[in-house]
Amino acid sequence: MRTLRSLLLLLVLATLALPASAIAPALIEKLALGEHEDKVAVITELLAADDESALGFLQALHDGAVQIVGGKQVLIVKDDAGIDAVSGKSVTPLPEEREDVVVNNRLRRELASAIAALKLASQNRDTRMTAAKALQNGADEEMLPLISKALAKESDADIKNLLTLLHATLQLRSKDAATRFAAAKALASSSNPNTKALLLGLLEKKGEIYAEPDAAVRAEAQSSLKAVESRLVTGDRFGQMFTGASLGSILLLAALGLAITYGLMGVINMAHGELIMVGAYSAYVVQNLFRAHAPGLFDWYLVAAVPAAFAAAALVGMALERSVIRFLYGRPLETLLATWGISLILIQSARTLFGAQNVQVENPVWMSGGIVIMSNVVLPYNRIVIIGFAFAVLLAVWLLLTRTRLGLFVRGVTQNRAMASCVGVPTARVDTLAFGLGSGIAGLAGCALSQIGNVGPDLGQTYIVDSFMVVVLGGVGQLAGTVYAALGLGMANKFLEAWSGAVLAKIAILAFIIIFIQKRPQGLFALKGRVADN
Repeated sequence: MRTLRSLLLLLVLATLALPASAIAPALIEKLALGEHEDKVAVITELLAADDESALGFLQALHDGAVQIVGGKQVLIVKDDAGIDAVSGKSVTPLPEEREDVVVNNRLRRELASAIAALKLASQNRDTRMTAAKALQNGADEEMLPLISKALAKESDADIKNLLTLLHATLQLRSKDAATRFAAAKALASSSNPNTKALLLGLLEKKGEIYAEPDAAVRAEAQSSLKAVESRLVTGDRFGQMFTGASLGSILLLAALGLAITYGLMGVINMAHGELIMVGAYSAYVVQNLFRAHAPGLFDWYLVAAVPAAFAAAALVGMALERSVIRFLYGRPLETLLATWGISLILIQSARTLFGAQNVQVENPVWMSGGIVIMSNVVLPYNRIVIIGFAFAVLLAVWLLLTRTRLGLFVRGVTQNRAMASCVGVPTARVDTLAFGLGSGIAGLAGCALSQIGNVGPDLGQTYIVDSFMVVVLGGVGQLAGTVYAALGLGMANKFLEAWSGAVLAKIAILAFIIIFIQKRPQGLFALKGRVADN
């Protein structure tokens, strides 16, 4: 077993040493035996030559795996196995008298920077990205030719942005004003937020002395700063629009079911938020079942969680309508108080079953990560999926209401309950089914919310007021109004938050809705029908 282990170690070391053996023996001796300045000079020479074959030996030197035998032979040693750094041959057994090559902190920094710079030529994208990040704090002007070469070859936008910023940063340290001018000009095309701080550093003034002595360079830096700030502002605006659309889609899901139940029966259901919570906990239960019984299919648990969330919330909603709300039609105050009490019961039930602490519902792999539009704008996949899901649910509800018998009954009862009853529409059954539909959509909202935050007993309380605002603003019972109101409120909320903060944004939106309803009580879209027209 020990022999097998030694053979494996020799194989690993041979892999490391083969590139090292391509280095001239004289350079290896200088790196191992020379003075500190000689070692730094050799590292600089290898960097200038862009010698990737040096990576193996430089990494071993950085890791403290290089030893000297008799003041002449240089070995790469790990555990009980060794490789001659010049010939690449294995050395067994290892000589007893060996000395470690001393690597002080300064040399270790030089080695780390050199290794990162040489890794920029790697074919692996992750390796190049790691190297570019490592160079942000450890590069110097001597690496400029190598970084310029890597920048010219780089095709990945993220890595190229890092290298562009690094290249300009090193050029700005130059004593040549023309070089600094070119660097300041090159930064105008950057979308990295760190570029702004770099340019501001050139424009700093201590007393009467500018950090950048050349007036032309300062002027170019000022011009580049304006371009970068404009690009960053554009990115921020785009990010706010996306976040607003994301919030609007969540409000749409939360309010869509409420629009149906409130529009059909005029019931102010204060337990609607808890139906959202029921859907979220259903997704949590399905997730745990998949993790326990089908771990190989875990990334597809949402396929089962969506119908489960709809069914669970719909059943709770229909039970609520059958047992309580049916006996309180036409008595809004009693209905409000009763549903508020039911919401408290549902919250306490969730605490009893799942605990008072929030629980986490994990994103599947295909919903993790995001699309990088700019360095300051990332569109998360989970929110993109939720936006698409919200509009898919909206389309399904529209088709159900306009293309099915149940939809015809719901629209008839909404417009004129008495007349619908006279022509044979089972209004009581329609009430139950419509309430179940609205509750099920609330469950879908909870399933969606579970993908962007933790799930807790108070989850629904966050969205109940906003849901009512969407319904009232859009027009009671109007799907089109619900869509416009949800997206409008979502966008307005995010833009106002950036300007005045979350609390003032909420107050401003609430004040707007109050004023709007005073002027137009029917909302954006008035309900049409005989009862509505009278």
